[in-house]
Amino acid sequence: MPSKRRLRWSLIPIGIVAAVALAGCTPTELNGYLPGFTDDGTFATDRTEMVSGLWVNSWIVLLIVGVITWGLMFWAVVAYRRRKGQVGLPVQLRYNMPIEIFYTVVPLILVVGFFAFTARDQTILETQYEDPDVSITAIGKQWSWDFQYNGDSEADTVWSMGTQAQTDERGDIISELPTLYLPVDKTVKIQLNSRDVIHSFWIIDFLYKKDMYIGKDNFWSFTPTREGEYAGKCAELCGEYHSMMLFNVKVVSEAEYEDYLSSLEAAGQTGDINDEYDRLQNLPGTGGAPADGDN
Repeated sequence: MPSKRRLRWSLIPIGIVAAVALAGCTPTELNGYLPGFTDDGTFATDRTEMVSGLWVNSWIVLLIVGVITWGLMFWAVVAYRRRKGQVGLPVQLRYNMPIEIFYTVVPLILVVGFFAFTARDQTILETQYEDPDVSITAIGKQWSWDFQYNGDSEADTVWSMGTQAQTDERGDIISELPTLYLPVDKTVKIQLNSRDVIHSFWIIDFLYKKDMYIGKDNFWSFTPTREGEYAGKCAELCGEYHSMMLFNVKVVSEAEYEDYLSSLEAAGQTGDINDEYDRLQNLPGTGGAPADGDN
C-alpha cells in the first residue's frame, strides 16, 4: 500500500508540469506545427482545425502506445537480463492468456478507433456544397494552372490562364505565378480537372489535397476564413517540370474578389475554357474519329 500511495503522489507533480507546458504552447505548437495556423488562433479554412485535430490526436495516441511499449521493452531487458553465474536458457513461458488477450484486443480497438474517427472526418471533408457562394474550376496542366470562375451563364464566366514558373540561376522564382482568388467567409466549391496527366491540387495551409484526372472530375468544398496569401503546388509527380508547377492563393474581401473578376471581364477573358485546351481530345466513349488504321 505505501508504494501505491507514493506512486499516486508522484503523479501529481508530473501532471502539473504537463499542464503548465501545454498552457504555454502557442496554437501553432498545439496543432503539431502544421501550416495554416497563427498565434491568434485563427484557421485558414473551416476544415483546417478538423484535419489538424485528427493528425495531432492520432500522434498523441501513438506516442502513448510507443512510450508504454518502449517502457515494457526496457523493463524486460533489465528485469530478465542474464545474471552472473547463470547458464542455459531461462524458464520458457507459454500461453499466457491475459497477455495474449491484451495484445490482441488493444490493437484491434486502436485500429477500429482510428478508422471510425478518420471515416467520420473524411465524410465531412468530402461533403460538397450543393449551392456554394462561389464555383471555380481549377485545371492542372503540364506545368501550370488555369482558373475559371463560373458564373450563372457562359457570358458571366471569366478565367485566367497560367504559365510555368521560371527561376534564376539560384533557383529563386522570377516569374509571376498563377493566382487563385477566393472571397473570405464565402462557401467555395472547386471542380478539379486535368488537361493531360494526373496532377494533385494542394493548398499547403489548407491541409488538404486532391488528385486531378483527365476525363474525371473531382470536387472540393470549404470556406476560407482568414484573408491572406497562401502557397499552392502540384503534389503528384507529373513530369520533368513538376517542381515548377506552382500557384498562389489570395483570400480577399468580397469587394476585392468582385473587382478581380471585373478586371478579367474587362480584359476579354470570358467564356468556358474548361475543355478547350485539353491535350487528349479523343477519350474513349466521346465519339471522336478513329485513328488511322482503325476500323
